[in-house]
Amino acid sequence: MTKKLRRGYTTGTCAQAATKAAVTMLLGNVSVDQVTVSLPGKEVLTLKIAEAQKEFNKYNKSNPEIESVSCAVRKDSGDDPDITNGILVYSKVSRIKSGIVLDGGIGVGRVTKPGLDQPVGNAAINRVPRQMILREVEEACEMYGYDGGIKIEISIPQGVELAKKTFNPRLGIEGGISVLGTSGIVEPMSEQALLDTIELEMKVRRAGGKNYLIMAPGNYGLDFLREAYGIQDKDVVKCSNYIGQSMDMAADCKFQGLVLAGHIGKLIKVSGGVMNTHSRQADCRMEVLGVHAAMNDADAAVVREIMDCINTTEAMEILRREKLIEPVMESVMKRIEFFLKNRAGEELEIGVILFSTEDGILGKSENADELLMKIQEDR
Repeated sequence: MTKKLRRGYTTGTCAQAATKAAVTMLLGNVSVDQVTVSLPGKEVLTLKIAEAQKEFNKYNKSNPEIESVSCAVRKDSGDDPDITNGILVYSKVSRIKSGIVLDGGIGVGRVTKPGLDQPVGNAAINRVPRQMILREVEEACEMYGYDGGIKIEISIPQGVELAKKTFNPRLGIEGGISVLGTSGIVEPMSEQALLDTIELEMKVRRAGGKNYLIMAPGNYGLDFLREAYGIQDKDVVKCSNYIGQSMDMAADCKFQGLVLAGHIGKLIKVSGGVMNTHSRQADCRMEVLGVHAAMNDADAAVVREIMDCINTTEAMEILRREKLIEPVMESVMKRIEFFLKNRAGEELEIGVILFSTEDGILGKSENADELLMKIQEDR
């Protein structure tokens, strides 16, 4: 029997909890050894405070007022193999004259290139964690009737060294790691557990008489299929980064065919022959786009510009400017089909739909619509 993997919580949740503790101690003048926080998905967590330190206004010796409080929460990634597991995430909350200001301190990266979650110059604290942190401060100010300003500084001292083990410097985040999380929870990402789950889902569908599958690597694909084709999430197998292995399992389960719908940020790697699209395995996105641009008469300056991009959105803007999207996507699709069909063999018919959030469908195989009809009839 497969052991159920333990979930953890994100750096964003740690920053939220540390901030709640710090602002409560600052404005309420109380001691806090744990806090309860509400996550974006309405789940509630109670987290321990690992460290807490107060700073007083030294100029008012007769009645010293707490000027700032720093609290830390220790990151617990559960059974996920995460390099941030066990690190301390600090939030220092200070009184200022007006407004609420959120920034990053030591170990929190700073954005240096466009195209990321935050603008250039901002601390790499992503949008959802920002909302979680600011909500705690706003609620505390209201609770304690405080109408002055608050500054929040999130720091992760170990983040400076940890960042060297990530893609952050290449992506345009310098000086530390990012404060991340959209749900607040770290779902265990054991590779074998994920593959077992994918295979089990396929077997259940096959046992239920299904002959065809539709797969998508992640939520972008689910959103696209729902909006473009009215296909509901429950009818899609989410294959994560394991495109090649998922196709192998579909063939082993004796499915007759499948359609893979994927965002260009994932499937561009498949056009380079990469069947596990996790960034730890390979990242050939700009190299592939650069080669296909050159094949379609882009000059060396344009290819170099594409090679300097940090994501496919930025590269697509260059292709759009050069009026190269259509020919480049046509040649990219040919390579995607080549590698997918080569992996699938003779028994499994493969269709593919390539899309982007900005442009919608960028390309699809000739058999994609026919296979989608079979999938709809197969439901």
